[in-house]
Amino acid sequence: MRHLVLILGDQLNADAAALDGFDAAHDALWMAEVAEESEHVWSSKPRIAVFLSAMRHYRDARRAEGKTVHYTEIADPQNRGTLARELERAAKRLKPARLVLTEPGDWRVWRALEEAAERLGLPLEVRPDRHFYASIADFKQHALGRKQLRLEYFYRELRRREGVLLDPHGEPEGGQWNFDHDNRGSFSKEGPRAVPPPCRFAPDALTCEVLAAVERRFATHPGKLEAFDWPVTPAQAREALADFVEHRLAEFGRYQDAMWSGEPWLYHSRLSAAMNLKLLDPREVVRAAEAAYRAGRVPLASAEGFIRQILGWREYVRGIYWHFMPDYAEKNALGAKEPLPAFYWSGETEMACLRDTITQTLEFGYAHHIQRLMVTGLYALLLGVEPRRVHEWYLAVYVDAVEWVELPNTLGMSQYGDGGVMASKPYAATGKYIQRMSNYCAGCRFDPAKASGERACPFTTLYWDFLLRHERVLAANQRMALQVKNLARLKPDERKAIRARAEEIRRHGGAPRPSDQGELL
Repeated sequence: MRHLVLILGDQLNADAAALDGFDAAHDALWMAEVAEESEHVWSSKPRIAVFLSAMRHYRDARRAEGKTVHYTEIADPQNRGTLARELERAAKRLKPARLVLTEPGDWRVWRALEEAAERLGLPLEVRPDRHFYASIADFKQHALGRKQLRLEYFYRELRRREGVLLDPHGEPEGGQWNFDHDNRGSFSKEGPRAVPPPCRFAPDALTCEVLAAVERRFATHPGKLEAFDWPVTPAQAREALADFVEHRLAEFGRYQDAMWSGEPWLYHSRLSAAMNLKLLDPREVVRAAEAAYRAGRVPLASAEGFIRQILGWREYVRGIYWHFMPDYAEKNALGAKEPLPAFYWSGETEMACLRDTITQTLEFGYAHHIQRLMVTGLYALLLGVEPRRVHEWYLAVYVDAVEWVELPNTLGMSQYGDGGVMASKPYAATGKYIQRMSNYCAGCRFDPAKASGERACPFTTLYWDFLLRHERVLAANQRMALQVKNLARLKPDERKAIRARAEEIRRHGGAPRPSDQGELL
């Protein structure tokens, strides 16, 4: 054998660089399902199933093309449980001259495979990942000499370079680079109009085999599989893209930050998992959104807001990850040390917003970006949960979670663990933000306007406690100046009551303690 080409679970594009020059007579593909990738964090069943189903469909598609694929399933009795050990077992049997790999999306995995190749005495050729618009080297060049990194500047560079949403003069369509101010709408009291549901993909025979295998092998893991309907092939991913552009993209911009109880999808695309597993090329997604705008089918604010998440945020986050790893994963700028509340694994809490978001997450492996940032993420930030624990939860529960995208979004953007690399300020807010953007508070026994007392919203209590605990650090942040200044209006007895209630919340596992009478203390 000349080349043994390693295909990881998030590298399921048929045009990956690792396949360049593939010779079916002399080369072969290697893939392995291993317990380590589901157990180094306590991965949810939906997340495991998406990866395994997509991998098996990819395997069969490559075999149909005449390629040899050496594949280990999770239930194989000879399976050694880790990628490194499985690779060593396969390489000793197949005796390739060289190992070939596209850049992994996880520093841990990259290093483990490098070490395995060293033990085998085999050269490992790592090729650039062409799936992304920007290479790792592109981002390093962008970052060179900059004291501060910000999405907006990188996004503009890529827009210009790729010619996306530009007018005939090379300037941004509509005269501005982003339309954030147009994309912060919330629903009226009546809630969203009838939102066209995303197209569903009933599990085929191969996916059913995977679901059964996951239930057997990972029975104690969180999450449910009854509603599993994710796209697991390129054809399904393209169908999901077309469905989104046709039925929901037009309203995506206006309502992308809105939330509503019992409505997990709203106007969102459900495409992130397909893109992160590389079933769907981001260029195809961006072209479809831009074409819809130019055809007059969607407003510019919606097209731009969606494209910015892909051409802007997705590329920027990957750049941050590889620019700062491996030290980035240990960042904890605010010295947070609390454990993650147990209800994050069950959804069993009386806080309606957290209950709805976490229950939805465990059922579908999904929550949209504001649910992640301003519900589950916000609560962990205010409570003072150690950022690494929050990162591990997000990596475990979401079907689109690959570390290159999840870690900076969680540790940096959500938890401010990197001290301002990803975000210019902590995303701290009271329960009033959630009340404004959703209907969660209408069905909750807590009052977001109150900071102390048994009916006070824990978000609001912990918000003021967060400012009090970090007042000195936050006062040095210009964007936090007004929020910190508001501390001056708290009287000494109010400060004392807030701190006492915050401590009570922490003593009882990160949530208010129910009394025997059903009242909350």
